Amino acid sequence: MEMAPPKIGRALVVVVDDRVSQGEREDSTGPLVTELLEEAGLLVDGVVSVPGEAVAIRNALNTAVIGGVDLVVTVGGTGVSPRDVTPDATAGVLDRPIPGIAEAIRASGLAAGAIDAGLSRGLAGVSGSTLVVNLASSRAAVRDGMATLTPLVAHVISELSGLED
Repeated sequence: MEMAPPKIGRALVVVVDDRVSQGEREDSTGPLVTELLEEAGLLVDGVVSVPGEAVAIRNALNTAVIGGVDLVVTVGGTGVSPRDVTPDATAGVLDRPIPGIAEAIRASGLAAGAIDAGLSRGLAGVSGSTLVVNLASSRAAVRDGMATLTPLVAHVISELSGLED
């Protein structure tokens, strides 16, 4: 019988997609991110869908930070189209950017052939004691981004927890 990994923290997934938030399309990335976070030992509080509007994204991020989650992963809205405002909204919430995480996610995604990951303007950083990471919305970009992010999460959460001692 396989033992479940110890829970290393709480996470929230924010899906940025106009059609998903309006119920016009089923969300395929939120469940994937949830599964990958749970495999990494995080307890996922839920998946929130918001439209590609800066205020809605910022509100979801602020609510997660105030709610005390350790990690927020956003999916979508990181590209170059006019509706892709997730990085802009995220920048307004971050206290300290961690550009190395975002650069690693872009580089590994591009190396794996996920074009949207390579074009992503996604950010990563800390808001309060919460790590916030933006991922591109394709399933390939999510899988690759999570593979890059997962080994770092426990360390960052541990570091952030130590700041409050």
